[in-house]
Amino acid sequence: MRAAVVVGAGIGGLAAAGALARSGWKVTLLERDDRLRPGRAALVLWPNGVRALRALGLAAGLEGISTPVPPAGIRKPDGSWLVPPGVADIDSPPVVVHREDLHDAFIANLGEQVDVRGGVAVQSARVHRDRPAVGDGRVTFEGDLVVAADGPDSAIRRRLAAASTFASAGFAAWRAVIPWYRAPELPSGLPAHGELLGAGQRFGYASLGERGSAGGSTRGGIYWVATVPGALRPEPPAGQLALLRRWFAGWHAPVAQLLAATEADDLVQEPVGELAPLPDTFGPVAGSGGYALIGDAAHAMPHHLAQGASLALEDVATLQTVLAGGAVPAALAEYNRLRRPRILRVLQHSKKAASVLQQRSRFARVNPRTLERAAAAATEWAGPTG
Repeated sequence: MRAAVVVGAGIGGLAAAGALARSGWKVTLLERDDRLRPGRAALVLWPNGVRALRALGLAAGLEGISTPVPPAGIRKPDGSWLVPPGVADIDSPPVVVHREDLHDAFIANLGEQVDVRGGVAVQSARVHRDRPAVGDGRVTFEGDLVVAADGPDSAIRRRLAAASTFASAGFAAWRAVIPWYRAPELPSGLPAHGELLGAGQRFGYASLGERGSAGGSTRGGIYWVATVPGALRPEPPAGQLALLRRWFAGWHAPVAQLLAATEADDLVQEPVGELAPLPDTFGPVAGSGGYALIGDAAHAMPHHLAQGASLALEDVATLQTVLAGGAVPAALAEYNRLRRPRILRVLQHSKKAASVLQQRSRFARVNPRTLERAAAAATEWAGPTG
């Protein structure tokens, strides 16, 4: 039986561990935290991400935990339209899903072939007994394959592709889910989701399910994400929330209402940045096996197109497919051949979207076709073989 080590138990790592186990691999899943914890807030899955879930056999039940988010236009802070509804439509809308729900679905599909090890902070990557291996300074874990799913600051990537570094894009982002029991009623006439764009600032929101469907559970509610220029804020969450309320004061409904209903413990702050340059290969060979870089460990990029989770799932679906074909080194070469051009194309369109979404002039205009083309390019992935 072939053995794999998966480093990182986020969305990509859990999906990879389960996919390998279901394909007959013996899997060791390493997580820095002492136990597997679901990510907070919610995430967006575009049609390409949903296709990847189907390819992985993980799409069953997705409709029950996700909510479609059809394009609803983009407003200015005063409520007037930058992009009216229906101008920049796409064929199939994305869905929004609570991270806890997706986490639970992936945990349920891990199977018995996955050995989960918490409290392991991987620091090294090397060849050990002709196989790729990683270690935390105390224990060495080796296998025929090591999957690096340890995020934008990946310790494995730093060892294998030291020239690739994660740099801030000059923006910070916050996410939160307001549970239904304290979520405000949206003003009459406003859709259940929307986006507003100001001078360098951005605020989007979407309902997770329908009010009352989750009772007092934190799984349902209203999800929002805000982006502002600047570095990560050092203040505690309560201070960050006060700043957000001040920065977005006077914006059109429901921004003020959502921020007023948000509590400090709801808040998740995230950097907005890019991995540059991309690693020369997403599948470095090591001895008789090798490493697979997936998700943000391979290609972190600003969230202008909200493609982070979807691209990571594409990576896993592609990796599962190529590994079915034979030897690990050849499979990794094919994985890189399929994934790197795809990521470069998405990155190119992400930068075009950034030129629209990060304009800092309050007199800026938005070309909806730029956003439409970027969304189409990002979602065009049809499956793991192309």
